[in-house]
Amino acid sequence: MQKKQLFLISGAIMLFIALYFFGDMTGPKKSDSNGQTSEHQHQAGESGPMSGMNPSAQIPDLDFTKYTNDAISKLTDENKIKANNLTQAATKSNTAVAYKDIAEFWEAQNELNMAANYYKKGAFLENTEKSVTFAGNLFVALLQKTEEASIRKWQAVEAISCFEKAIEINPTNLDTKIALATCYTEGTGETMKGVTLLREITQNDSTNIPANIILGKLAIQSGQFDKAKKRLELVLSLRPDNTEAMYFLAEAYKGLGDKQKAIELFEKCKSLVKNPDFTKEVDNYIKTFK
Repeated sequence: MQKKQLFLISGAIMLFIALYFFGDMTGPKKSDSNGQTSEHQHQAGESGPMSGMNPSAQIPDLDFTKYTNDAISKLTDENKIKANNLTQAATKSNTAVAYKDIAEFWEAQNELNMAANYYKKGAFLENTEKSVTFAGNLFVALLQKTEEASIRKWQAVEAISCFEKAIEINPTNLDTKIALATCYTEGTGETMKGVTLLREITQNDSTNIPANIILGKLAIQSGQFDKAKKRLELVLSLRPDNTEAMYFLAEAYKGLGDKQKAIELFEKCKSLVKNPDFTKEVDNYIKTFK
């Protein structure tokens, strides 16, 4: 179990980083989980006019009972019996260990939404910061690979409840608050909730790098390029090789009309990332405004 959990945690962290690093900043507008362009994201930022809205409210809720029944129907007869036995055992004992057992069963079937659901149940019974944060990170990782809107909404809401529980356990963990804020801004689209959390962090720690990067990105999305520039330059003054800040600062300069400075930063970012796919994407993007 420990090896599996370490693998999932690692994947969740990597995908969580990608969540705010690449976002929708490269190239044409993408479709969001509601089938519409990400234009609404550019209308809401640190203080944008739509920042109080909840776009996910328009998405139908996932019928998780039906989802579970569908998942069970795809199992072999032998595994149906095993799933039923594990579920009954977990329901009867109502222990963290029993729910982790069924979570591992579903993980072995490569049905990770089912696994995440039971990891969360076990984590809430265990009631430790580590366990609930693990479950939240898993939901975030799955969200990044999901296209169906109702499932993405469910994953985001589940992640939020995990991170809220983790904050109840340890209110001083800033990483958890940043994770929760990102779930609001990138998961449910409740930008103002996320911004409020991030501002609380930067008010107490003005040099907090992750919070300033995310707020910088949100400022770019709402067209507040001067605000973004200020935050991202602060990050680079502290961490000159931070590629996330560098990438978004290039976007800010592009938005301010300084194309040459934007290109310089994109080129430097490429040289630091050293990834052929990233280099190709950035080169193609530069061609669109050079």
